[in-house]
Amino acid sequence: MKKILFKVVSAFILLALLVSMSSVQASDKDEKQQSKTIVLAHNQPTEHPVHKSLTIFKKKLEKESKGQLKVKIYPNGQLGSEREAIEMTQTNAIQMTKVSAGALESFSPSYSLFNMPYLFESQENYRHVMREPKVQDAFFNSTKDNGFLGVTFYDAGVRNIYTKDKEIKNSDDLDGLKTRVQPGKTSVALIKSLGGTPTPMDYGEVYTALQSGVIDAAENNETSLTTNNHGEVAKNYHYTEHAIVPDILIMNKETYDELSTQQQKWLKDAAAYSTEKHEKLWDEEVKQAKKKAKNEMGVKFHQVDKSSFKDASKDLRQSFAEDPKTKSDYELIEKEEKKYEQSKADH
Repeated sequence: MKKILFKVVSAFILLALLVSMSSVQASDKDEKQQSKTIVLAHNQPTEHPVHKSLTIFKKKLEKESKGQLKVKIYPNGQLGSEREAIEMTQTNAIQMTKVSAGALESFSPSYSLFNMPYLFESQENYRHVMREPKVQDAFFNSTKDNGFLGVTFYDAGVRNIYTKDKEIKNSDDLDGLKTRVQPGKTSVALIKSLGGTPTPMDYGEVYTALQSGVIDAAENNETSLTTNNHGEVAKNYHYTEHAIVPDILIMNKETYDELSTQQQKWLKDAAAYSTEKHEKLWDEEVKQAKKKAKNEMGVKFHQVDKSSFKDASKDLRQSFAEDPKTKSDYELIEKEEKKYEQSKADH
């Protein structure tokens, strides 16, 4: 009887162990099935604030999701140009990429609004307005029909005009200056409205074009002087502050929709966290770039009569405000900026 009882008890113990092992294996299998690797590409070097911020996003997402969501980053344009990265995100060949908002205007007219001169009164206002959920929803969801959506934004600086030789004091001084702009009709219209002669060309061609005299000027943030050595050939930097064009982190819509509600929250929270950290990284990068350009490259920094540039571009601003394709987004930004200005006045 004792032997039979012993065998029965042993059988139950063995069965319990087998069930336990089976549950662990099933759990491991489920975890592996749930684990998803997101391929993220961008065109900046690893020392750039954008790459550092995307690394913050990666680490935060992997930590919060406990490994359910993993991110593989390919910097330096390893997987192709900005346009190619957008197209690969559309087809789900990769899942995410960081691009300039200017590169998205051919997919959604909403993004062309960032080329409106003096859309924001200041960088502070821009940062506040872009954090507003209503604003993010309006822009980030505007490309869903194209197979991707926005997840967060990153600072790409305030755009100013720098010249090879001539010092600029007002918009009249831009007359006849061949000024490089990003390829795209709104970028061309922007510089034309400010008084310059727009010359569209890829960013990688700017240094040689300035050096050879193909162009007289370009427009970008201060880091262009140092990271791409434009300060070696352009010796005058002018604070026109005519545009603030953000970078946008986009994601394939199908991949996003496949995530659970919790996974989507982890992803959005990690993205917002990386944007918050990016602001400090960006501000420090600009500070160091300005210091290096001034002390080591001999670049002179100038304040200008901004009111003359605003007056010169008022017709273009009005056209953005009235265009049915951009009117509602313009009114939303204007409303949120006024609310922010009022809140500052109240305090």
